Amino acid sequence: MNLQTFQFSNLNPTVFPSNANFKSRYCNFQKRVSESSIVMKKKGGLSRIRCGSGEGEKDDRFYMRKAVELAKTAIGCTSPNPMVGCVIVKNGEIIGQGFHPKAGQPHAEVFALRDAGDMAENATAYVSLEPCNHFGRTPPCSEALIRAKVNRVVVGMVDPNPIVASRGVEKLRNAGIDVTVGVEEELCKNLNEAYIHRMLTGKPFVTLRYSQSVNGQILDNVGLAAKEPGGYYSQLLQAYDGIILSIGSLTADSTFPISQEPQAKQPLQIIVARNTNSPVRIPVLTTDAATQVIIFAETDTVVNPETTNQGVETVVMDKVNLNAILDHCASRGLCSVLVDFVGDCKDLEELVDEGLEQGLVQKLVMEVLPVWDGRKESEIRATKILARKVRKLKKLQSRILNESVLVEGYF
Repeated sequence: MNLQTFQFSNLNPTVFPSNANFKSRYCNFQKRVSESSIVMKKKGGLSRIRCGSGEGEKDDRFYMRKAVELAKTAIGCTSPNPMVGCVIVKNGEIIGQGFHPKAGQPHAEVFALRDAGDMAENATAYVSLEPCNHFGRTPPCSEALIRAKVNRVVVGMVDPNPIVASRGVEKLRNAGIDVTVGVEEELCKNLNEAYIHRMLTGKPFVTLRYSQSVNGQILDNVGLAAKEPGGYYSQLLQAYDGIILSIGSLTADSTFPISQEPQAKQPLQIIVARNTNSPVRIPVLTTDAATQVIIFAETDTVVNPETTNQGVETVVMDKVNLNAILDHCASRGLCSVLVDFVGDCKDLEELVDEGLEQGLVQKLVMEVLPVWDGRKESEIRATKILARKVRKLKKLQSRILNESVLVEGYF
């Protein structure tokens, strides 16, 4: 098939560093705090405003980038919570740092303040996401910063969560603490694009992934070392809460896609079974495979008893569609889902077509392999869905991976 129906404009061929984690710029939501990189201090009921500039602004950006890198340590571990990093700085030196490791555990600010100890007094705290000001499974981080007597807090972005949304910033300012908002804001948004999307829409962030030959044919395989630790495919599986596959991509000898990253939390395996003429069966679950599998099947689909005996959840619908799948995923707390076109994807064709029309798919990851596929069109088990309508992608990035090129963009 020909994939020239995607218009790739302003393609940047830059080779990005490996720790970029493919997080490109996304999600410009309406700011609840209008100022960007503005410092406000509350004194005597009045607010004094000054704009960051010069060396101080450069330092703020440096330490905020450090906070973001710390946050990335927990990729794939914090959902449905966001990834957050915090750095405590005093007299130009980092005296404390921390990140949020897992939902239910202390937040980044708590770990950083513990690391800094009494030295946190009169220091500056750099936090990639607005400190919370509510009691959840952990106490408010804004209170912890106030008790530690820091004199300044630099916030990467305001939290879109309605129960936070500027309340943490307001609490800090009311306590007389200088607060700077919007330092490296786009970088911080990129870090948590799935969390932000979930907060704003109520649905998981959806990425469509596929591999193709240089002449535009969908391929079943991925590039060299892509599935190995550090490979892009292994990292994608680590970063996403769920992966949607067609039942046609699974055979008796196949295995579920799993991340090879150290201590990775494996994604929920979401199997779509539509218009199948044979009983649905899945690969035998092993300790190395993802522990959770769910099948979305239509009313006339027969699920093999062996599959049921493995404890696999089955959801039967009159007609399986992406919107219903995403609603179910949201009810389970998933923030992100990867739709993987591999093998026989006919069950996913209409599903993705409807999803694109309804704006349910946000991102595309395409790998171009260094091969020319000379098979006849009738011999290729490839989806035709991508050729039905011209869709211009935005914010494109590319990187070279061994022998292939990875391109990503947003719908």
